[in-house]
Amino acid sequence: MKVSIERAVLVKAVAQAQSVVERRNTIPILGNVLIEAEGSDVTFRATDLDTEIVDRVPAQVERAGATTVNAVMLNEIARKLPDGALVGLTLEPTTGRLTVEAGRTTFSLATLPREDFPVMASSEYAANFSCNAGALKRLFDKSQFAVSNEETRYYLNGVYMHVAQGDDGPGLRCVATDGHRLARIDGPLPDNAGDMPGVIVPRKTVAELLRLLGQVPEDSPIAVSVSETKVRFATPAVTLTSKVIDGTFPDYARVIPSGNTRRLEVDASDFARAVDRVATVSSERSRAVKLALDEDRLVLSVTAPDAGAAQEELPVAYDAGALEIGFNAKYLKEIADQVDHENAVFLFNGPGDAALIREGGDMSAVYVVMPMRV
Repeated sequence: MKVSIERAVLVKAVAQAQSVVERRNTIPILGNVLIEAEGSDVTFRATDLDTEIVDRVPAQVERAGATTVNAVMLNEIARKLPDGALVGLTLEPTTGRLTVEAGRTTFSLATLPREDFPVMASSEYAANFSCNAGALKRLFDKSQFAVSNEETRYYLNGVYMHVAQGDDGPGLRCVATDGHRLARIDGPLPDNAGDMPGVIVPRKTVAELLRLLGQVPEDSPIAVSVSETKVRFATPAVTLTSKVIDGTFPDYARVIPSGNTRRLEVDASDFARAVDRVATVSSERSRAVKLALDEDRLVLSVTAPDAGAAQEELPVAYDAGALEIGFNAKYLKEIADQVDHENAVFLFNGPGDAALIREGGDMSAVYVVMPMRV
């Protein structure tokens, strides 16, 4: 194998690959990226056995071939090469080492045989459809914050992507929850997606997908393929394939309150900043903030016996009678930060009941947060 590739192209491709690689693993070749050169393209492939990413980039291929090399090492080398450099990658047939050359700089890297590299098995997908990159990014970006980190409830360690009936008919929906807060985001139903099986996309895959979607224009078509066991997202250059979480996502509809009638409307950015300010004195363990509501008035307060107290008043639209309720400050701020509209709408019932949050009059994004005792 002998190829020449632009430094910027190499940096992007290797960085994409090494983000999937687990730095700590007991199988050495899983720390490597598979480099395959053929025709006028070079393909960089990395996997952790659950997720696989393949990036195809243009290059000058003088001699076709393939090898695997440590992904983190190659990424570090590529980043430190001079801007604009033309990088040569040559697999030495006698030593089996990969030579990386740029100008007067030369590296010789150890390799492992390509035959030992695990390639994710192909799968028959039940649904294949195309989705606008911006729409797909919105679904996952606005729901991922609520994904659980608790490994015992593994079925909550991802975003549940499925087809659901919304206010405007069937649509593509993403839901995430950790038992304390929930995000439910709806988007248009793409053509040919109606028969898609519901799948739980793992947290790591969601992060990789959002990184991938951030690199393409919002109107780019993303090819999505879904089966009972795998999901695949593909741009013209990069393909991300992942196993899905084998489990049943809970019936989230029953925890979304429908009888909350106390309505509060507040400027979302002002609310987020106020929560952040008063939470400065709260203890890390609880981070509880109290909301005291009265006629067109909201007072946020925190009392921490060991640190002090904080209070801030905000003008709001509210006329449903006095109410005091407490929430985890981090959860409130994360939800407020998701609001794309100017105002956030909170719907309360009582001090011991979950609150429902919407983005103004937009019903396609719904958030739920459980209260805390303060």
